[in-house]
Amino acid sequence: MSLLGFAPWEWLALVEHELLLFAGFFFLLGALDEFAVDLIWIWLKLTGRAKVARLAEEKASSPLLGRAAVFIPAWQEERVIGTTVAHALAVWPQQDWRLYIGCYRNDSATAEAARFASRGDPRLHIVTLDSDGPSTKADCLNWLYRAMEQDEARSGKAFQMVVLHDAEDMVDPAALTVLDAAICGSDHSSRADFVQLPVLPMPQPGSPWISGHYCEEFAEAHGKGLVVRDAISAGIPAAGVGCANSRQILAQMAAMQSSQLPFAADCLTEDYELGLNVTALGARGRFLRLRHSDGRLVATRAFFPARIDQSVRQKTRWVHGIALQSWDRLGWSSRGGRSGLAEIWMRLRDRRGPLTALVLALAYLLLALAALGWGAAQMGYAVAWPLSPAMEALLIANFVGFGWRILWRFAFKLREYGPGQAVMAIFRIPVANIIAIMAGRRAVMAYLQTLRGKAIFWDKTSHDAHSVWIASRKATQRRSGAL
Repeated sequence: MSLLGFAPWEWLALVEHELLLFAGFFFLLGALDEFAVDLIWIWLKLTGRAKVARLAEEKASSPLLGRAAVFIPAWQEERVIGTTVAHALAVWPQQDWRLYIGCYRNDSATAEAARFASRGDPRLHIVTLDSDGPSTKADCLNWLYRAMEQDEARSGKAFQMVVLHDAEDMVDPAALTVLDAAICGSDHSSRADFVQLPVLPMPQPGSPWISGHYCEEFAEAHGKGLVVRDAISAGIPAAGVGCANSRQILAQMAAMQSSQLPFAADCLTEDYELGLNVTALGARGRFLRLRHSDGRLVATRAFFPARIDQSVRQKTRWVHGIALQSWDRLGWSSRGGRSGLAEIWMRLRDRRGPLTALVLALAYLLLALAALGWGAAQMGYAVAWPLSPAMEALLIANFVGFGWRILWRFAFKLREYGPGQAVMAIFRIPVANIIAIMAGRRAVMAYLQTLRGKAIFWDKTSHDAHSVWIASRKATQRRSGAL
């Protein structure tokens, strides 16, 4: 017998029991949190408040009500920026908008690729930063903001909205018109100062497991989570792409900063903060879901990281910026410094990443210990620790909650991607969990390093493929089949 009269295998069973209690409690808490969001979404659907409108195709390319500026910060994006520029200039035929591409002075390849793809289109404005890159994405956006101000001063014409996109985005043909109508529309009662459209990750050939797991995450988050958030009047976090701010609200944000610039240069997730700051200023933010006449979602489409190291690095930045850094920078306040229950609830959900990573890691450790204990019991070395009725009820509740979550994930994935991808979403759950564990650990370590004075820089994701290429290939195949 060992310490306190317990044999080694009995200690193993005790540890397993305590881990089961800890993980089971927090899994149940998370399941109840998600269930509350589910119930609100169901109510919104039943009452018609979450109805997705159909867009008349003749309105997709109608003239803009106000001048628009589109900002794309770029660093070493020469492989994809040309496709993004050419596609945007082609599908947005309106002339009253300008595309600002931010390029660093030590990244001439990106600038040349963008310039070549534009074929001399006067709507493109390449802004060369007078510094070596990378700095931060927010810093690059501030350079674009300065360039826009200079253009306004020279022309005497002010922009009415600023749209944000990334270098790898496949913009939706109707997106510019939809954003313009929401921000510059004639009906002042329905106007907004910030609008976010859905983001739709595209399945990437050659990476069904890593890149693919983003598809189900965004399908549910932008099909349910942000819909609920909009309905309960909580702040809408910007995704950094497919979103627009009114020119007026950006100027207001800039006036509040000592730099007189709207984007926080020392922030890893300036896009997330941007949307919440709109609400904090008492302005209106909206999340809009519309569909084309053929059923396609009006959304920004893009490839997400295809390798596990890239995915972990990207999600580390998200967890670090949203769950940890924003806690310091934003706190829990909303409008005018007042905290509402809806806002606190949503910010709790935003900041649960590190805790989720810990609970998932303990759950996988628990599986390993359970397998070890079962093997020892089969060989007669140990006896299973008896479960109390309360523990059995906790386990049953967790299994029911897990099954419920699978059904929701399957349903949202099915609507946007079809049955094959919906089935894959179920089998990709362990992949998503492992990435979440790795990103959560790295985010906490990175945050601790910043507390010790380490500078923040743009730890961006590399992009080697573009969703426009795949869309063009599929269109060619469909035409060939029709012939």
